[in-house]
Amino acid sequence: MDVETKDSPSRNNTEKDLVILHVKKEIGVSTKTLKRDQFIAREMGKKNKRRDEDAESPQLNPNDGNGDDSDNAKKLKKKKKKNKKNEKPKERATVSIAVPASIIDNVPTLDLATRLAGQIARAATIFCIDEVVVFDNNGEPNRDPVMENSDDESGAAFLIRILRYLETPQYLRKALFPMHNSLRFVGLLPPLDPPHHLRKHEWGPYREGVTINGNSNSTGTLVDVGLAKHVVVDQLLEPGRRVTVAMGAERNLDSDLPRQVVSSSKPREEGEYWGYQVRYARNISSVFKDCMHKGGYDYIIGTSEHGQIIKSHELEIPSFRHLLIAFGGLAGLEESIEEDDNLKGKNAGDAFNVYLNTCPHQGSRTIRTEEAILISLQYFQEPISRALQTRSTATVASTSVFLCFQLILQTVAAMLQDRMNTFEFVFVQNFSCFMVVLIFFVSSCFVYELNKFVSVTFFFCVNKFVFYFIENLIYDSCRALCKE
Repeated sequence: MDVETKDSPSRNNTEKDLVILHVKKEIGVSTKTLKRDQFIAREMGKKNKRRDEDAESPQLNPNDGNGDDSDNAKKLKKKKKKNKKNEKPKERATVSIAVPASIIDNVPTLDLATRLAGQIARAATIFCIDEVVVFDNNGEPNRDPVMENSDDESGAAFLIRILRYLETPQYLRKALFPMHNSLRFVGLLPPLDPPHHLRKHEWGPYREGVTINGNSNSTGTLVDVGLAKHVVVDQLLEPGRRVTVAMGAERNLDSDLPRQVVSSSKPREEGEYWGYQVRYARNISSVFKDCMHKGGYDYIIGTSEHGQIIKSHELEIPSFRHLLIAFGGLAGLEESIEEDDNLKGKNAGDAFNVYLNTCPHQGSRTIRTEEAILISLQYFQEPISRALQTRSTATVASTSVFLCFQLILQTVAAMLQDRMNTFEFVFVQNFSCFMVVLIFFVSSCFVYELNKFVSVTFFFCVNKFVFYFIENLIYDSCRALCKE
């Protein structure tokens, strides 16, 4: 619809301001005050112009039959999707474990092998492990053992199948896992019960689901999320695919609005444990090289009875992004390294950042792998928590210092643009921010060892400071001088 345009009062006010500026120029007002008033009038004029344009533009009404409005709505929707794609996910530290497939080959019966796999799955869930890597000693390259789908499958394929089955919510298993001989005894295993295994009566901001046949319309897909009613998502997806659906904070299944499919890492970014992922590696070196995370593992720990003996409270793990803890089979990690062509001639300790004995003075001659996993993950719990806390504290410190420098640079830019009237206010802000950062830094040095805290903080600060200093102080300052 057409909207009649009238001169708004704000536009008249802008004209009055310009008249006042002309009078001030005639009576000889100082150049500094004149520049300030000119700047204020110019900014107010821009603001009022935008306000008038918004008032003159027709409102979009999705219920009318206007084709232009629908096109504008589609453009806005595309723009929102583009902005969401450009959003970078928050970086979150992860912990992975590597388990040898040979532990299954030494079990005599299928039910005992199933119980063994269930113990590993329970341990990974209890200690919030993000990834379980199952490795062979010398497997075939470019081969996924689970895809072979034979009744008499290898130990690696069996272990991967059971781990994935147990991690999947119960209401999705029938659709995602066809009947298989290896799954005969999974009913004997206790449930993992992680946060994403929601009951039918429970509601959460996210739910795991599987796409099903029977699209509700041409722009959406039906998804079974384990509730009394299927939900519709805003994407066209093939049936039988597992997805994570954003359900919203309030329980509402009667809404016709489509839900959104999000990445499985989204709940993890919000601090929720969302199960583990399972990966196959053909040997121990492939565990390191084929890491699913960009940049690989930045800290790798090996466990063995021949490793160093360090008490848990004395062990110091540096700040990490992706941590890997490797466990050996019947003959330990030493055998896996000896049989790996890429690591031949290396000592077991040289393949890891640290090689530890997490259970010294053992009464039994051997500790089974499933027992070692429970013992070791409990042993590493306190050092990992300290490393993550140091990382978080250093990030906060670097951000605080960065904001302090940002305010200082803004003050310099204001001075160069001859807006000295704002200098005192911004100076007070900078000084108070600097004192807060200084107090925070000193108190943090008392909590953590000085050298480690400083090194981690410096690592986070250096990239931000250098580029921001060059871009804002030099470029913006020169541009302000040219304008003058």
